[in-house]
Amino acid sequence: MDGAVAVVTGGARGIGLATARALATAGARLHLLDLDGDEAKLAAGVLSADARGHCLDISDEIEVDAVFTDIARAEGRIDILVNNAGIAIRQSTTELSLVDWQKVVDVNMTGVFLCSRAAGRVMTEQGFGSIVNVASIMGLSGGGIYPNISYQTTKGAVVNMTRALAVEWAASGIRVNAVAPTWVETDFIAALKEDPEFVSAVERLTPMRRLAKPEEVAHAIHFLASPAAAMITGHVLPVDGGFLAQ
Repeated sequence: MDGAVAVVTGGARGIGLATARALATAGARLHLLDLDGDEAKLAAGVLSADARGHCLDISDEIEVDAVFTDIARAEGRIDILVNNAGIAIRQSTTELSLVDWQKVVDVNMTGVFLCSRAAGRVMTEQGFGSIVNVASIMGLSGGGIYPNISYQTTKGAVVNMTRALAVEWAASGIRVNAVAPTWVETDFIAALKEDPEFVSAVERLTPMRRLAKPEEVAHAIHFLASPAAAMITGHVLPVDGGFLAQ
């Protein structure tokens, strides 16, 4: 991946930062996009001298188009996009407000669309590119530990958006794949991890009997983004310790 230009949303921490680190180690030039611009710039500075951090609300169409245009203009191309940014509002369906539903839709579904569209315009023109979306096992199952309807619905949308974009853009040389992680040891589930019953439930439902580490998801993303996966598109790769195999 020497010299490849990679853009990672939600790149300041967690799976995004672990992915950025894996891609940087492989030689890619990183652009980390995050709602916390200061943290994104700090993370980029730690990664490498040529990595860059940007403040971006991925649900804002104007911001997304402007940032991707700036990156493409500065770098001359965009080779890789990792759509990692996401949020969760864990609440039962009967108690979930329309406002909170829309917040999750705006980030997890519309944000992936906007970033994919912006990167896709650049990649279509250059005739190549690789997009990896971060879906979830919740987009391929009904969950079961706690209600999370907005997250499950939007991650299911990401799964089928991945397939639809893969088919639409295959002739343009753009591959689109996704990973579907289980629960990962990041700040995203920090509150949940404090509950011993939750951890026990995850371990019980996972044949490998543990949560995933960010680096384990990052390695799968790295593979799908790389030339090693040149004939793979429209695929959703679970990184779940066997959760979905049961």
